[in-house]
Amino acid sequence: MQNNKIFILLPDGIGLRNFAYSDFQAIGLQENFDVVFWNNTPFDLTKLGFKEIKIQNSKSHPLTEIYKNARKQIELNLNIRRTRDTVYDTYRFPFSYATTVKAVKSSITELLSFTHSSSFGLKRIRKKIKQEERKTLYYHQSLETLQKEQPAMVFCTNQRPMTAIAPLLAAQDLGIPTVTFIFSWDNLPKATMVVETDYYFVWSDLMKKQLLFYYPYIEEEEVFVTGTPQFESHFEKSKILSREVFFEQNNLDVNKKYICYSGDDVTTCPDDPKYLEDVAISIRELNQKGNALGIVFRRCPVDFSDRYDKVLDDYRDVITPIAPIWSKIGEGWNTVLPTHADIDLQMNTIAHTELVVNLGSSMVFDYAAHDKACAFINYDVKNKTLKDWSVKKIYNYVHFRSMPNKETVLWINSPDAIASIIEKGLVKDSSVIKGAQEWFKIINQHPPQEASKRIWEGIKTIISKD
Repeated sequence: MQNNKIFILLPDGIGLRNFAYSDFQAIGLQENFDVVFWNNTPFDLTKLGFKEIKIQNSKSHPLTEIYKNARKQIELNLNIRRTRDTVYDTYRFPFSYATTVKAVKSSITELLSFTHSSSFGLKRIRKKIKQEERKTLYYHQSLETLQKEQPAMVFCTNQRPMTAIAPLLAAQDLGIPTVTFIFSWDNLPKATMVVETDYYFVWSDLMKKQLLFYYPYIEEEEVFVTGTPQFESHFEKSKILSREVFFEQNNLDVNKKYICYSGDDVTTCPDDPKYLEDVAISIRELNQKGNALGIVFRRCPVDFSDRYDKVLDDYRDVITPIAPIWSKIGEGWNTVLPTHADIDLQMNTIAHTELVVNLGSSMVFDYAAHDKACAFINYDVKNKTLKDWSVKKIYNYVHFRSMPNKETVLWINSPDAIASIIEKGLVKDSSVIKGAQEWFKIINQHPPQEASKRIWEGIKTIISKD
């Protein structure tokens, strides 16, 4: 009898949305899999009726962080060398020398990056990460768990966390097949791969091509194109509230049409409050001409700052904030975790707004799933918060090169253009919406609502041959 126990490794809360709050688990049960979440988050998944095994000690080796950071720098160096494209420099974060410990770590990382910037050097760093992680209590406890439970596979929900390395290594050392899911559409050019698994599940043919390019040691047959469960909720029309109910719940005016302003985190867009203000000014102008419009402001879920407070207060007549329902459990961005309720809130926010305005967000695809347009902000404000920041840096990132053409979104090239762009978006320009949907097909395997099914098909294929 075939072993159908599948461990879903949640090294952090990033995977909750895709794999705990979607239909992924239910589909697995329908396919007669024994689905067990190997849970390193503070969330109690048993409350959702899920089987889980809590990870008690997920401490990586002290040197792993240094080797991981060096690996990223080396991979970016090699990408520049191979492509002769300096865009990869923009994915680096500045080294910190604020404390003695940080200064020592940064110095060692820089030294390793300098002395190991070759394919051979990278191989040595990858090997060192594995050697150090095998020394940890975490690795040995993972071995014990796996020996006791004997799953047919360990499926990791995110390729980025260090906390995924030890349990995946333990599985491989026991001959248990391992898979990782590439979490986001922009991850691969950024050199965010921390784990190495037997198989990789990706969003699209484009992402498969990128994976094989950036990681030449991965074989083509090890990559499965599945799509992401991230967008599946948009096709569950039964969860869309009536306009009256949604408006009443969120203090919206039923006599107005709303656009959504989708905020970014402070690193991606330090001038976001000013952009929101510019949009609010334009909405006031449009209302003075006889329109009845408002703004729903959905902030970035990991931004709990007060940087928007003044704008929200000054433009209360046109801006209504609807905050994401996420839980803040610590100070880092990765300790702010999604909730099941926020998936429905986001879907209903999209369903009951006319279009979205933001700076280069993947919300373009969420709105495309609802046959609605996205407007990208494409200008720098006069008094920038950071002198060396620019929208040009954002739109030069590799993931934007997948646009089939520039007509996939509405471009806001100056504050003066906002009003006319919003008017254009309100009439639902079919060419722009169609362009965004074509881009969506490039980014994510279609039909998007069947991603979880395709993931389970991939799991079946792997465990049947392993």
